[in-house]
Amino acid sequence: MRLFNCEVCGQLLYFENTRCESCGATLGYVPGVNRLSALDPAEPGGGVAQDATGAAATQQAAGQAAEGPAPNAQGTTPSQAAGQLWRPRADRERSYRFCANAAHDACNWLVPEEAAEEFCLACRHNRTIPDLSNPEHAAQWRKIESAKRRAMYSFLRLRLPLRNRLEDPEEGLAFDFLADPPEEHGPRVMTGHDNGLITLALVEADDAERVKRRESMGEPYRTLLGHFRHESGHYFWDRLVRDGGRLEECRAIFGDDSQDYGAALQRHYNEGPPANWQENFVSTYATAHPWEDFAETWAHYLHIIDTLEMARAFGIGIDPRADRTGEMSAEVDFDPYRATEIQPVMDAWVPLTAAVNSLNRCMGAPDLYPFVLSPAVVEKLAFIQSLVRGTLPAGKA
Repeated sequence: MRLFNCEVCGQLLYFENTRCESCGATLGYVPGVNRLSALDPAEPGGGVAQDATGAAATQQAAGQAAEGPAPNAQGTTPSQAAGQLWRPRADRERSYRFCANAAHDACNWLVPEEAAEEFCLACRHNRTIPDLSNPEHAAQWRKIESAKRRAMYSFLRLRLPLRNRLEDPEEGLAFDFLADPPEEHGPRVMTGHDNGLITLALVEADDAERVKRRESMGEPYRTLLGHFRHESGHYFWDRLVRDGGRLEECRAIFGDDSQDYGAALQRHYNEGPPANWQENFVSTYATAHPWEDFAETWAHYLHIIDTLEMARAFGIGIDPRADRTGEMSAEVDFDPYRATEIQPVMDAWVPLTAAVNSLNRCMGAPDLYPFVLSPAVVEKLAFIQSLVRGTLPAGKA
């Protein structure tokens, strides 16, 4: 994830911001240019609307901040601006409107004015959302949407194949965000993936419940974003490995996925992971079946490159004075999303996690990244990287 700057005043912005806290500018994310941008009111068909004083929005050369207050300096929120047209300063030649979910304060992404869709690139993948008349469910859904947009950011940055259910009714990527039914009406919702449909239990947005499940299932890491990344691994296994003709190469790294999945899961829950699991797997759940190994490794690859991109955005370098050998020194001076070799990624990642884990411990908090990346796991991460970057050798017939 990268950082952004307000084009009006230069204030540092974060991905979820909808309003610049310095100048009050309304903000929206423009997926096509990967920018969280300050917005000026626009008129239908083109042109920038005039502000309350009659002065048009200041147009500046590309890369320069506008002088004076923006027409949107009152800080209109996306829910208030849902029916308006806007000109992002990051893409001045086009008019946009907010995603329809902005009306529920659940999305800050923009849709081009000429597009027929009312939802943004991320929200078009929603198939089912909860009953928003329930305030608790609405609040939980907003948390889920925030995590979903971060996951979708990575998919777009990696230029992964993304088709929704309107484009591909059989295999398009879709999300169901479901609340548990009353106990007398059926079992609780289970998070999972089935042929392109990712189901996420709404209760996972409840921090206390998620921690409870994390502890009961022996998982050191369980987050909403982690769910999206893991379950998407199953979807992209279908698209990139199965449909992409990469089964043989994938099985050579992750094992034979044709073994009975249900029996493998039952064995895992009955017997647990093998004693030496850390030598070959990134997590205990990855030991259950090659599909889960792939999905867990896929999720960790996304964890790593997205966190390294943020470290790069902050200019974070690791150079501990106590490290006389220099083995723990690192600087993220490359774009992790475009890296085609795994070693530079690992050379930056290991020192960074050692530093942030140590900082967490000073606060009495759990390690941010409580995982060991063995040579076998790094080899699996390298396969994922080659798969998404299109650098795997040509598949065999």
